[in-house]
Amino acid sequence: MKNVRDRDEIGGPSDDFNRLLQDARLDDACLGTFALQYAGNPVYRRYSDCIGKTPDTVKSVWDIPFLPVSFFKTHRVLCGEGPVERVFESSGTSGASTSRHHVRDLSLYEKSYMEAFRLFYGDPRDWCILALLPSYLERGGSSLVAMADGLIRMGGDPASGFFLDQFEALAATLEANE
Repeated sequence: MKNVRDRDEIGGPSDDFNRLLQDARLDDACLGTFALQYAGNPVYRRYSDCIGKTPDTVKSVWDIPFLPVSFFKTHRVLCGEGPVERVFESSGTSGASTSRHHVRDLSLYEKSYMEAFRLFYGDPRDWCILALLPSYLERGGSSLVAMADGLIRMGGDPASGFFLDQFEALAATLEANE
């Protein structure tokens, strides 16, 4: 499906992303985020210390360590103090234990994925957003469902929506929007 704006291949999302990666402000923002997480997230700080990645040694975005996903199954990974507004959980498809993502401020979380969508695809109101997320819809607590729901609600197309086990309706909607 094409965006209503019909963005060309040149000047499209991949070029936007490449320009973003070359932006010195992005480096500063990433290094600042690393310093913030290091200072305020005890789990991340302990991990970073163990692998020798501290604010003194991390000088480039390429030096910033990624916390292993498994830590989200075994630790409460959170920056700062205060209440948690929502806890998202993974589907647990890779085993019995699920990963947990603690979110303090849902409005900031929504702003983050909305801005990312706008950066790469444009305004959600210009899109028909169709979500086929069977295993995620059948269980609660999915961040993917929350993001898809937020984008669908922001979208301007009345045909947008979730299509759980509605393959014929999904196919018809895809054809109508082709």
